[in-house]
Amino acid sequence: MGKTAVIFPGQGAQSVGMGRDFVEASPRAATVFRTADELLGIELSRLCFEGPADQLERTDIQQPAIFVTSVAIWEAMLEKGIAESQFAATAGLSLGEYTALHVAGSIGFEYALKLVARRGQLMQEAALASASGMVSIIGSDEATVQRLCDQAAQDQVLVPANFNCPGQIVISGHKEACARAVGLAEQFSCRAVALQVAGAFHSPLMASAADGLWEALMEAPVARPHLRVVANVTAQDHQDAERIKELLCKQVTSPVRWAESMQRLIDDGFDRFVEVGPGRVLTGLMRKIDRKVKTINISEVGHLDAELLAALAG
Repeated sequence: MGKTAVIFPGQGAQSVGMGRDFVEASPRAATVFRTADELLGIELSRLCFEGPADQLERTDIQQPAIFVTSVAIWEAMLEKGIAESQFAATAGLSLGEYTALHVAGSIGFEYALKLVARRGQLMQEAALASASGMVSIIGSDEATVQRLCDQAAQDQVLVPANFNCPGQIVISGHKEACARAVGLAEQFSCRAVALQVAGAFHSPLMASAADGLWEALMEAPVARPHLRVVANVTAQDHQDAERIKELLCKQVTSPVRWAESMQRLIDDGFDRFVEVGPGRVLTGLMRKIDRKVKTINISEVGHLDAELLAALAG
């Protein structure tokens, strides 16, 4: 039998109502939200459960909201009897990397939440500083997408930002450059879809956010994880605690190598992935990375049923 990894979603997975069913069913999940509200000094739980959607979609709210919801679902799983020892590795997409490091014992909840909240604030500020955006490129490879970026940039910033799965690469940069890429996509035999995001995440336009985040990371206690964690930037395992800080800072301006990270785990014998958090984004990506592996999604309390418990125990 192969091995099981737990994976956590990033920004864009949010939806109004997320986490409420877990809070109603799990005292541990309720404690996570209550603690987060106290630490942040805002009613994050109300925004998650009731919205409004436009506030929940703000980068500075969205990031801590998804992190807290994911941790609450994880705690509900543990309360239900699923043991951490049933997982041999973990990873998270962009923001989700903080959740992965938290459950792996590298960053305590309070510090992880503060880092995520600060990260969201800094990225929101950087996004507002220049007109920028992101475009999903469908049906192309890395080399072709790089050529598209080079041609569309025209002395502006435009770079690959997310390698999500085979045939889906997101590019990031100045808004005018993004628009040019959409117009040029057909010439490169691919399809381009402009994304509704606040700014050019995972690009050099986030440099100010990375600088501010580095200051916060310097104050945060980070330990070597006791569970294998795959880093977004390198698609290699996190090791040294100081190196973890460096990679989390670099992640803000560097591409997320999600497909490569998942393929690394698959090549190492992982044949079952459990997505924990709001939405089903990672479950959908995994189908395109390797349809042979089993992916289990836990985004609603009803997913924590006897069948799931038996599947994870088996």
